[in-house]
Amino acid sequence: MAKSYDVIVIGAGPGGMTAALYASRANLSVLMLDRGIYGGQMNNTAEVENYPGFKSILGPELGEKMYASATQFGAEYGYGTVNSIELQGEMKIVHTDEGDFEARSIIIATGSEHKKIGIPGEDEFGGRGVSYCAVCDGAFFKNKEVVVIGGGDSAIEEGLYLTQLASKVTVIHRRDELRAQKILQDRAFANDKMDFIWNAQVTTIEGDDKKVTGVTYIDKATGETKEVAASGVFIYVGIEPMTSAFGDLGILTDAGWIKTDDHMATSVPGIYAIGDVREKDLRQITTAVGDGGIAGQEVFKYLQSI
Repeated sequence: MAKSYDVIVIGAGPGGMTAALYASRANLSVLMLDRGIYGGQMNNTAEVENYPGFKSILGPELGEKMYASATQFGAEYGYGTVNSIELQGEMKIVHTDEGDFEARSIIIATGSEHKKIGIPGEDEFGGRGVSYCAVCDGAFFKNKEVVVIGGGDSAIEEGLYLTQLASKVTVIHRRDELRAQKILQDRAFANDKMDFIWNAQVTTIEGDDKKVTGVTYIDKATGETKEVAASGVFIYVGIEPMTSAFGDLGILTDAGWIKTDDHMATSVPGIYAIGDVREKDLRQITTAVGDGGIAGQEVFKYLQSI
């Protein structure tokens, strides 16, 4: 028999841990399931400078503090990769590679991941100049030159944000025109701090023993290999939601995100979604925590109603 809980939280990032805190504090039995260590993307963040209460804190350290808080009222933590969720009346069966679990309610907090371009230096300099989030890391490059790779809305929006901090922002795009909305393009072209390199394929992120020093790219028009000096490289070639296990529930958009209402509820009663897995604009620790608090409280209300 599968072990039964009031709530299973799938994912133990900041949103999932907050949801577990709120639900367990309401005297519900809670299991947090994650395929790896708790903390989510915070474990890959060197310093967090935009979370209230801390001028600066290491990402893994913030994860540890959140985990201690999340489990203080009895929430359990377990490892497992979720393969699917089966609906059996009011019960939900969570099938994982470590066995099955059941609960009357589910909170999905599996997050999303940035697409990588898969070139030398991308992984090596992660956290040492390579970033996928200007809001998270832009302050580390104040008065320095940075490169943005990409040409869609996210690349241009984040590039414009970086112009408030960096001395120069060079956008490198593989095509001869941007894919971003025209209003964003107009703002970018009018910004004196933004420069553009067209028809370019970035091949390597360069660096020394400590940090990024620039990028190498191929000019597709001439075939020449060229370099751009930079202290930071921000990559925006897309974001993918981690929702493959939930395709049978009918809660995903065409792009794979989970659509919820303001109460974090999906179209399936008793199933909620929070954080970066949702269809939303700003994906930050603070917004995930806010989602988690709402979902933890809404789960309590839902269980009281059935």
